Amino acid sequence: MYKQNNLSKGNVVKQLIIFALPFVISNLVQTLYSVADMIVVGHYNGTVSMSGVNIGSQVTNLMTILALGLSAGATVLIAQSIGAEKTKKLQKVIGTLFTSLLILAIIMTALMLIFHVQILELIKTPKESFKESSNFLNVTALGTIFIFGYNALSAIMRGMGDSKSPLYFVTIACLTNVILDLLFVGGFHMGATGAGIATIISQALSMILCIIYLIRKRFVFDFHLKSFGIDSEQLKALLKLGLPISVQNLIGNISFLFITAIVNSYGVTASAAVGAVGKYNGFAILPAIAMNAAISTMCAQNLGAGREDRARKTFVTGMIISCIISYSIFALTRLFPEQILGMFVKDEAMIRVGLPYLKAFSIDYLLVPIYFSMNGLFIGAGHTTYSLISYILSGIVIRMPMAFLLSDVVHLGLYGVGLAIPAATLSSILLNLWFYYSGRWRKQTIHLSGQKDERTVV
Repeated sequence: MYKQNNLSKGNVVKQLIIFALPFVISNLVQTLYSVADMIVVGHYNGTVSMSGVNIGSQVTNLMTILALGLSAGATVLIAQSIGAEKTKKLQKVIGTLFTSLLILAIIMTALMLIFHVQILELIKTPKESFKESSNFLNVTALGTIFIFGYNALSAIMRGMGDSKSPLYFVTIACLTNVILDLLFVGGFHMGATGAGIATIISQALSMILCIIYLIRKRFVFDFHLKSFGIDSEQLKALLKLGLPISVQNLIGNISFLFITAIVNSYGVTASAAVGAVGKYNGFAILPAIAMNAAISTMCAQNLGAGREDRARKTFVTGMIISCIISYSIFALTRLFPEQILGMFVKDEAMIRVGLPYLKAFSIDYLLVPIYFSMNGLFIGAGHTTYSLISYILSGIVIRMPMAFLLSDVVHLGLYGVGLAIPAATLSSILLNLWFYYSGRWRKQTIHLSGQKDERTVV
């Protein structure tokens, strides 16, 4: 029998660490997907293919934004339901999520296959890497359903307090991805196309194994055809929670695509350098992101159980742990920047171009643990709309204009582009501090109804 984990009881510090650790490792392993692609492609095919994978990956991320938002909304809804002991609606929530994402995957795949050329032209993809970007994008578009499926399954299990099972499956997928990268890119010399094929096969394997595991464990959702369908009440709740997260992620990706467009104007070497920094950054901030997800789930269950005191303690504890890790990463980044860039490709020109960007970008590691921890509390409380507003300020009002002004107007080049990142994060932290101390985050946003317990969930 698949067991859910109630995080509204027991020692807060111990539970947070035990629950967050698989999150951190899962994010670390999942980040290896894209990093493995970049490293293998960089060593076997050089900066052109490396640039293609970087650009293609960023566009692919746009496809998954709505799926990730709805999945995150499902995590909060499921976690608060468990905390309030309202488990009867879980199957409807899960069925609605799966069915909605299946429809969305079909639509997104078609759109991306039709408009991929226009999208790559819009972000000023360098001519040298245009074909590789297009190849990678087309392959990953065909595997959208697997990307959506795995992320949905992971979000559901984590909402039920299980952060270990997703770790097992993403580890299998990552190992498969690395092996297939070496086979397709290193052995068959397929470049970005091979990297894309390796990624999709790995995601498909992970999703299928996850489903088989849950069926054997008699999961609350049986995966029978009759169990799929859209419940209007649950869809409304998922959209209320998930759409703001999706839009927030969309804004973040658009702002970074804007930065990519600026960088692409500097040439393919700059594009590859920024891509390498971006992949490293995926590792550097993953402890903060993982803690954000852990805080969100644990706070949601505690607020659902009416334990605001435990939610506050979870937030503070998570922020302290996250800061200790992130500040250590900042120190290592400033001490060994050349070695970090050298992991991706032994190209002195790329390393020289990327150093200023990495040094400026790394300032963000002092700020992200604070931002993500506060954001985890707010999302766990259901305030995804506020989180969206905060990110609009960060991504659109600050990051994009600052990147342009500092790079092209003040003529700081890639160093200026890198400085725009921590400037945006700082602006969000200031707004978050006001929202927290105003007490507005405590306002009720979700009302769960059910037969067992009519308590309102914060």
